[in-house]
Amino acid sequence: MEAPPVTMMPVTGGTINMMEYLLQGSVLDQSLESLLHRLRGLCDNMEPETFLDHEMVFLLKGQQASPFVLRARRSMDKSGMPWHLRYLGQPEIGDKSRHALVRNCVDIATSDNLTDFLVEMGFRMDHEFVAKGHVFRKGIMKIVVYKIFRILMPGNTESIEPLSLSYLVELNVVAPAGQDVVSDDMRNFAEQLKPLVHLEKIDPKRLM
Repeated sequence: MEAPPVTMMPVTGGTINMMEYLLQGSVLDQSLESLLHRLRGLCDNMEPETFLDHEMVFLLKGQQASPFVLRARRSMDKSGMPWHLRYLGQPEIGDKSRHALVRNCVDIATSDNLTDFLVEMGFRMDHEFVAKGHVFRKGIMKIVVYKIFRILMPGNTESIEPLSLSYLVELNVVAPAGQDVVSDDMRNFAEQLKPLVHLEKIDPKRLM
């Protein structure tokens, strides 16, 4: 369920441990317009962005029990956008005081030969999909509503079908480590979306 859209982020000097704070949920197709209408009223006064992205998930198996996972993503509807390489760490879900799932997050723009580079490094592609949806913003919070499409023929992003009859909804904030207060703001915002969608702190391991 991790499929946020391609975004441009500035790169600064030094090392900053960035964390992603995340709440997730879903809505059926017939409830989409009602949710979008609610988000337009609650979020910043601007038209939501739309996106159509192709994501490939690569694995590198080593001595460790679980493989190392990297995600390569490119925009399909905006020409000239760079590939993005994304790493997501293991979620920290044990802290009951946090209202959101928390995990390390690294997102960098790369050159067009990213996938070739990953293969040369020993990674293999595990699966790929197309994500299409909308992005809303409320201060530092980002709300993404999107549908995942299965690719019917490997490598052919024109041959796709919806994976389900629902849209994924993600509320996230990327901030330096230690900014746990943002999870309170996220919880308060999520309460305003009920009963249209219930955003929760979901452990991805429960979905395996």
